[in-house]
Amino acid sequence: MDGLRQRFERFLEQRNLATEALGAIEARTGVEKRYLAAGAAALLSLYLLFGYGASLLCNVIGFAYPAYASIKAIESPSKEDDTVWLTYWVVYGLFGLAEFFSDLLLSWFPFYYVGKCAFLLFCMMPGPWNGAHVLYHRVVRPLFLKHHEAVDSVVSELSRRALDAAAGVARDAKASTAPTPKDH
Repeated sequence: MDGLRQRFERFLEQRNLATEALGAIEARTGVEKRYLAAGAAALLSLYLLFGYGASLLCNVIGFAYPAYASIKAIESPSKEDDTVWLTYWVVYGLFGLAEFFSDLLLSWFPFYYVGKCAFLLFCMMPGPWNGAHVLYHRVVRPLFLKHHEAVDSVVSELSRRALDAAAGVARDAKASTAPTPKDH
């Protein structure tokens, strides 16, 4: 538990949007930002358990900050942060796909949105325990390396068929609009 507390304290010492907001509130109220952050986390957890719109709040948490951080990463000269956020979006996309097929069942569980929010926060956590990095390297990458040639082949074949179909539609459209001998 002390390790978690130390990481929490280190996070509060970093400069980012959340810690700057907490610092401003601390300056106004005199309440230490660690208590403010713990209180905000407790209120957020309670809202995710019992509040209306927990799905929307959870999706905003999983999307808003990562989108902001991704834009900052794109604009920065470093490519390391680009990789961090690309990895997050790959895992987020796969999670969203899996959730689409299981959401009707899982959303009935009482702690679903708290668990989903915790998972998304785990996936965007900075440092070596970044959940997206862990999941990508332990699950996604091995599956990709094992199956990417077959997927590439299927995608190539589907692309070829789509192009052939589009060319056929274009030929048919051109033929139906071409002047006929009677038109002259």
